[in-house]
Amino acid sequence: MTTPTPAGALRRFLADPLGVACAVVLLLIVVVTAAAPLLPLADPARIDLFGTLAPPSGQHWLGTDSSGRDVLSRLVWGGQVNLLGAALAVAISAVLGVSTGLVAGYYGRWFDTTSTAVTSMLQALPAIVVLLAVRATVGPSTWIAMSVFGVLLSVGFFRIVRSAVQAVRGELYVDAARVSGLSDARIIGRHVLIVVRAPIIIQCARVAGIAIAVQAGLQFLGVGDNSLPSWGAMINEGFRKLALAPLLVLWPALVVGLVCAGLMLLSNALRDALEDRGTTAPVRVTPSAPRPAAPVEDAPGDHLLVVRDLDVSYPAPDGGRRTVVQGVTLHVDAGEVLGLVGESGSGKTQTAFAVLGLLPEGGSVTAGSIRFDGRELTGLNRAERAALRGSEIAYVPQEPLSNLDPAFRIGYQLVTPMRAKLGLDRRRARERALELLARVGIADPQRTFAAYPHEISGGMAQRVLIAGAVSCEPRLLIADEPTTALDVTVQAEVLDLLRDLQRELKMGVVLVTHNFGVVADLCDRVAVMQQGRVVETGAVDALFAAPQHPYTQSLLAAMVDDGPVRPYPFDVPVEVGR
Repeated sequence: MTTPTPAGALRRFLADPLGVACAVVLLLIVVVTAAAPLLPLADPARIDLFGTLAPPSGQHWLGTDSSGRDVLSRLVWGGQVNLLGAALAVAISAVLGVSTGLVAGYYGRWFDTTSTAVTSMLQALPAIVVLLAVRATVGPSTWIAMSVFGVLLSVGFFRIVRSAVQAVRGELYVDAARVSGLSDARIIGRHVLIVVRAPIIIQCARVAGIAIAVQAGLQFLGVGDNSLPSWGAMINEGFRKLALAPLLVLWPALVVGLVCAGLMLLSNALRDALEDRGTTAPVRVTPSAPRPAAPVEDAPGDHLLVVRDLDVSYPAPDGGRRTVVQGVTLHVDAGEVLGLVGESGSGKTQTAFAVLGLLPEGGSVTAGSIRFDGRELTGLNRAERAALRGSEIAYVPQEPLSNLDPAFRIGYQLVTPMRAKLGLDRRRARERALELLARVGIADPQRTFAAYPHEISGGMAQRVLIAGAVSCEPRLLIADEPTTALDVTVQAEVLDLLRDLQRELKMGVVLVTHNFGVVADLCDRVAVMQQGRVVETGAVDALFAAPQHPYTQSLLAAMVDDGPVRPYPFDVPVEVGR
């Protein structure tokens, strides 16, 4: 069996003739400029008063200037000043802007407020005036001027990255990465940074072009370092001698235009190569045999998870707090499945997120206790919570395709948590991922491993998420409506899979659902929630046989019964052959 694999970014880039041409031109300019000391060029500072304004010749390929200096030599040596100055400005602006934009966009709060205020202040400063003031203070230093200019240009990187990160930080696949136990640094580096790489590439090219143009402008005005050859100073001299030697202004202007245009076109080609995905020749697939998962021992103590008097609240428009979960008390034992049931908005998912430590921004546990294996979770910091997720507490979300990062293959998203949590090398993690895919009922693990999320169905995506959730052998699994987005047949298969894995691994399971049929099929005990409170708990059989609370009775009464099939309401005769 074969499966198509996406072509590499390099191959896509090489298929773009305009991008390749720009890369060749820019590389040639950089190499020639860097190799200036090794090339047989005339001394760029040597003055020859008897050879001023000479036309191009075999001795001086591009002619000489008004002081008899070789134009080609000054053009090559001047490139070192302009290109290094632009590189310095880009490096400083990218490091400052991208790092602060990532932190501000991902974490928000006081850092976002402070950094936004600082960047707004920097944006209000006129760059040319600032650079002129720096020149008057510290002298004609290109490096200091470009360093200051880089700080001013970091505002562009900050705003682009911050906006992109804010748009993606609430995506379900980012939450899924948190649940798998990945640290914030890994999530930002792998799942968030990849989203902003295209605008960063474009912004780098834009900033480099601006830096080269501003340097040339300052040198043209005569406020640069006149002791060094530069493109701007050459344009200045060519402009002054335009009537006598019009070619003097052509060569530096041509190089500046080529570099700036080449940078923008190259950045667009790189962006397209990184973001687009094609297909290459199929690869041969070898099926992998499943490996039985290792069981997990029962947790010590009375209960694996104990939630007592839990309150969860969010900021209200009037400045107070709005409580969405109030006084919730429940427990789960190792090897037990607890069904958390209630209508939409009853607080089921908020309770589950409180246990996971993944409440949305603004939400917080304002009262109560959450103890896992005797350890209090409410006082843990972000890093300590992340250490528990994936290896001790796992999560299976609803909407499976939304919880897989579309930028990475399935295999990468399965392998990364295992390498981070279990310390496996790449080969062993890959083998285990293929074994898990086979274990969850995927017929062709190799093909799914190599696929992107958009290449698999919703049912397969849910199986992938279940495989990822149990990959680090957690002791508690929280499944939030794991079959909502699936058709009836696939729902039954996924429920059977969850039941089998729970028995094999002896996990405690909290199953968040509104479907009493799922509860009856899978759960040992059930807790019924209404308006943020648990109104009734008990064994499944006892609760179904004799529900005590009126709300539970109404939920059970709303279920479709197993009565006889109703007759078709219209008596329409059917004529055979018509």
